[in-house]
Amino acid sequence: MNLVNTGRRALLLTALILTACGGGAGTTAHSDPTPIATCDPNDPATFDECGTVLIGITDADGDFLNYTVDVLSLTLHTADGRTVEVMPRDTRINFTDYVELTELVAAVSVPPATYVSGTISLDYGSSEVIVEASNLAAGAKEAIVTDLDGTPIGQKGLNIVLSDRDQLTVVKRRAAFLQLDFDLEASHHVDVMPTPATAALAEFILAEVHPVDEKDIRARGPLVEVNEDGMNYVIRVRPFHDRVSDFGRFVVNVTDETEFEVNEEVLFGADGLRALNAAGQGTPTIAKGKLNVSDRQFTADIVLAGTSVPGHDRDAIVGHVIARRANFLTVRGATIIPHDVATDRRIHFHDDVVVEVGPNTKVFKDGHRTTDLSIDAISVGQRVTIRGNQPSPTTDALAPQILFDATEGAVRMHVTHLSGIVKAVMPGQTDVTLHSIDRRRAGIFDFSGTGQSPDLDADPDNYEIATGNLTLADFASGRPIVAYGFPSAFGAAPPDFEGRTVIDYSDVRSTLGVGWGANGTMAPFVSMGPDGLELDNENMDIDQRHYIKQGPVLIDLTALGSNTFIVPRETGRMLFAIASADSLRLYSDFDDFVSDLTLSLDGATMARSMYARGKYDVDSNVFTAYKLGVYLLEP
Repeated sequence: MNLVNTGRRALLLTALILTACGGGAGTTAHSDPTPIATCDPNDPATFDECGTVLIGITDADGDFLNYTVDVLSLTLHTADGRTVEVMPRDTRINFTDYVELTELVAAVSVPPATYVSGTISLDYGSSEVIVEASNLAAGAKEAIVTDLDGTPIGQKGLNIVLSDRDQLTVVKRRAAFLQLDFDLEASHHVDVMPTPATAALAEFILAEVHPVDEKDIRARGPLVEVNEDGMNYVIRVRPFHDRVSDFGRFVVNVTDETEFEVNEEVLFGADGLRALNAAGQGTPTIAKGKLNVSDRQFTADIVLAGTSVPGHDRDAIVGHVIARRANFLTVRGATIIPHDVATDRRIHFHDDVVVEVGPNTKVFKDGHRTTDLSIDAISVGQRVTIRGNQPSPTTDALAPQILFDATEGAVRMHVTHLSGIVKAVMPGQTDVTLHSIDRRRAGIFDFSGTGQSPDLDADPDNYEIATGNLTLADFASGRPIVAYGFPSAFGAAPPDFEGRTVIDYSDVRSTLGVGWGANGTMAPFVSMGPDGLELDNENMDIDQRHYIKQGPVLIDLTALGSNTFIVPRETGRMLFAIASADSLRLYSDFDDFVSDLTLSLDGATMARSMYARGKYDVDSNVFTAYKLGVYLLEP
């Protein structure tokens, strides 16, 4: 069931969503719904005979601070072998930007047909891959992506073939839905010891008509028109930081609660839409929101437009404040977005940037309905987008710190997420041992100056989260926690963090990862059956990858007192994969997956690695998976 055979060895470091742009969608393939010749995507007169495909990218968490490659092309293929190019020009993608959301990269008209495969071409010639060194003081270091034999990867192409049950059916004046999810963590074995570091690839690319993970979508592009009566606007899709492309039209719906920042003015609902209309056609926009799966409509929670768009009329950086001294912020892991494309300055990663702010710096905050914030609101740990000027541009990611001038610019504070271990629970507050902030280790943050006095500075060993009525149960003590919100204003702690959403250990997303070395293992499991897989935790072939990551907690599989049992969850969508160098077979049914896996592990085929995502019960040593993949070394 849901068998997917991808044709040829390749690297897919992209995750694409082909979703709908209004109207329903069919996903079960039979025959082409209409003859392909009735629609010509290059002829506007035939658009009524075309369907719409939205293409986006997403990713799962991994070991990378930056993972930027060039996507050269993307084509779709019909059952009778016809090809449609859906990304007519190359684009540059940093996959680490899309762990928490999906980026819309195209909204194209395509001939109605059953699309059974796709082809993606990637170029690593000018890639920028950065990992965090094992030594905290060493910061970031460059990495080279290689194949399993250690050979650096150049240009690569991947053929993607969808399953018989989950082929992409496009009907005229309607759209279909598909998601391809590339998992950085599952797809790489990272060795940070050599310089440069290495990332050996064993790709896991999951094609999903019914995605297991639903994320917010971000859509960028210049304004085409505003429909105030319909409470929506139309953009010309330009993904990432593209300045010239036209990847189709896309409708963005808004509500009375949609937050707008238009030319650095905060508005809501219809007022924001009117301001956008006044800004005029061609105004750059960015919208983040949700796709309603049933009616295929996208509704924005927040919209930036005009000078509020990073890189439009000023340089911009996106990163995390790791230290503050008076009006100087140190931003780590910064993506630098230059506005002056005439000088061929490219978007790039820089490990540390020092930003100067001042009394004239405007400050905005996601979800904050007024403009009464000052630079005092910006504290250590905050994820920010800063607009200003970079007087001394450099594309060397690991060069010494550079200075960024935002004294006449603006700062937008984004929802930040942290993870830790609960120490104490009390009404309205939870104290934790802080492990990380947005996947950056707590040890890199200097909390000096965050408190009302030096002895009240935020302490990562006793980090205080204001939870309001989100207070956890007493039994959460000693368990992992994830919180979403904002660090308290600089110099105002305690508490150290305003938690808007708190997720306790029972719901913390967990990851299981295990590798069996370059040669693999013949018997990775003690038993395999419809009830689950019993992992052999004492297998002699297990290499240095053998863990369960539960929030911030890393659990050593080889140190557990019993074998770990992996079971499918009882409800909800699931996806299971069996991958090799030249194929990928996908299943939504666990029984079918186990049957294939049992036949595949025939004594000649070896298992090289496995990953799973879901929830882990420490007490029973049971991992309940909604995604699971095994990579095989076929003879």
